[in-house]
Amino acid sequence: MDTRAILHNYTYVFDFENEFVHQKTRTWMQDNWTVGFYLVGLYVLFIFLGQRWMKPKARFELRGPLTAWNMLLALFSIVGACRTVPELIHTLRYHGIYNTICLRAYIEDDKVSGFWTWLFVLSKVPELGDTVFIVLRKQPLIFLHWYHHATVLLYSWFSYTEYTASARWFVTMNYCVHSLMYGYYALRSMGFKPPRRIAMLITTLQLSQMVMGCYVNLLAGQYLDKGAVCHTTPLNIKLSLCMYFSYFVLFARFFYKAHMLGGARQKRKAA
Repeated sequence: MDTRAILHNYTYVFDFENEFVHQKTRTWMQDNWTVGFYLVGLYVLFIFLGQRWMKPKARFELRGPLTAWNMLLALFSIVGACRTVPELIHTLRYHGIYNTICLRAYIEDDKVSGFWTWLFVLSKVPELGDTVFIVLRKQPLIFLHWYHHATVLLYSWFSYTEYTASARWFVTMNYCVHSLMYGYYALRSMGFKPPRRIAMLITTLQLSQMVMGCYVNLLAGQYLDKGAVCHTTPLNIKLSLCMYFSYFVLFARFFYKAHMLGGARQKRKAA
């Protein structure tokens, strides 16, 4: 292992991280990112055909597989957060917010952050498995859930072809929120009932993530307007802004229905 690769407060760099070659992954994604449309098409087709197929059938419990699934995704997200947060904090602390939004050293120079950014982009495909459990267990499937999964996959794959610099923020925030979210889901699938405020905290963090995503995109747009070097494109900013704003609206609606209206109903029942 080349100890010179230990940067940005990493105490250890694994060989598989140190051997990461970002140029190969970008070439592969540039050649194959449109496959994401086919994956999303199959995903949506599964949702409607799967729900129709399950309609006359008894629901599958799948408690064991679901617990294992959530624990696996929680562990992956925790490790991903631990490997990307140090680079973001280091860059923000020593080089300022401009570098975190407009320069893509997080993937071109930092092998650790680059490797886990690549895994993040790829992970949007297996994360579609969340919906498989919902369909097979005949749970309510809201628009927010499948719309979020489909659009994140397409945007992540497209952005990787451009090495969008602001994606440093998007990847790190998503890893952090998913660490808590999938951990919560794992506890629920094991039969535990965490306090309601934990679910509220997760949704609040998701809303905060959307606000920060919009803010980062607006800053990137300002840097471009001023003629500064910023490794993103106006098209990417527009797509990302539309995506994050739509998520904010949908998550805010979910928060209101689940935690405010739902909480009020529970209080009335208790009374």
